[in-house]
Amino acid sequence: MFDCAGMLFLYTETLLHAGSGTSLGVVDLPIQRERTTGYPMIQASGLKGCLRDVMIQASGLKGCLRDVADSNCQKVEIVFGPDTQRASDHAGALSVGDARILLFPVRSLMGVFAWVTSQNVLARFKREAMMAGLSVDWDPPGPPNDSTALIQGNLLVANGKIVLEEFAFTAQTDSRVEDIAKWLKENALPSDSEYAYWRDTLEKRLVILPDNDFQYFVQFSTEVIARVRIDDTKKTVERGGLWTEEHLPSETLLYATLFASKPRVKDEELPDDWKQANDRAGKILEFVKQAVDGKRLQLGGDATVGRGIVKVRFVEGQARAQTASAAQRGGQP
Repeated sequence: MFDCAGMLFLYTETLLHAGSGTSLGVVDLPIQRERTTGYPMIQASGLKGCLRDVMIQASGLKGCLRDVADSNCQKVEIVFGPDTQRASDHAGALSVGDARILLFPVRSLMGVFAWVTSQNVLARFKREAMMAGLSVDWDPPGPPNDSTALIQGNLLVANGKIVLEEFAFTAQTDSRVEDIAKWLKENALPSDSEYAYWRDTLEKRLVILPDNDFQYFVQFSTEVIARVRIDDTKKTVERGGLWTEEHLPSETLLYATLFASKPRVKDEELPDDWKQANDRAGKILEFVKQAVDGKRLQLGGDATVGRGIVKVRFVEGQARAQTASAAQRGGQP
C-alpha cells in the first residue's frame, strides 16, 4: 500500500485560520480542533489541497489537470489523482495526514515567550515520526507534578519560577529537554539563514508542561480577533457585520505525515524519467519535496489580510511504512 514516507513541518510566520465553520460558542469562527484532545490541527483535506495547488503553480502550469500531455501535468495527476471529472480513473499516490500541533508559543514574564509542549504531544509525535521512517533518539519526559515545568536554561526563569500568562510553574532543569531541542533544531525548524536566531534560542525557550496545562493553553491562548464589515455608503458598521475569528499564533510549529505508494497508472502513462526508476514511490516524495521544501505556503482562510503564511521543511523517512506491508502479508512478521 505505502512504500515510503516523510514528514512535513509547518512553521507559522503569520496568524493562521483553518476554520471549522460557525460555532455556538463565544468565538464566531473557531479553528479546527481534534475531537478527543481539543488540540488545534489542520485537516488533511485542506493541507492536501494546498500542496496540490502549490505544485501546479510551481510547475508553471494552468489548467494542467485538463491536459496530461505535459510531463509535469502527468506528475501532478499521478501524485494527487485526476480532477473531479475523471476521479474514477485512478487514486493519487500520495497520502497526506492531518497537521498536528508540536510547539505552541505562550507569553512569558521573562524571555518574551516560550515554546510549550507536553509529554503527550511529544510521545505522539515520536510515534508518528518513527512510523514515517525518521530516526528519533530521545524519549519524551514529563514533569513530576502539575506545578512543575521542565526546561533547559534560565532565559524564562525568575526566582525559580516560569510565569506563562497568569500561571506560575516551578522550573526544573532536565537534560532531555536539551536533547529534544537539538533534534527539533536539526530536523524540524526551517534551515534557512533567517531562522538562525530561532534555532539558536529554541533550547532556551522550550518548556515541557503537564498535559492538562498544555491543553489549557492551546484552548485559551490562541489569537481571537474581532472584525467588522463597513457599509460603503454610510461608512459605518453594517448590521450583523461584527464577528470574531480564532487563529493559531505566529511561531507555532505543526507537523504532518506523508506516505507514498507506487503510481496507480499503467507504465505507458508514466513520465519518461519515472519509467526507468526502481523506486517509483520515492519519485513521488522527491517530486513533492522539490516543490515545497524551504518554500512558503498559504494555508487556511483570510489570505487577503496576510493570514496563513507558513514556512515548510520536508524530511524524508529512511524506512518503508511497516503497517501496510504487514497487512499485505496477512499480518505475519
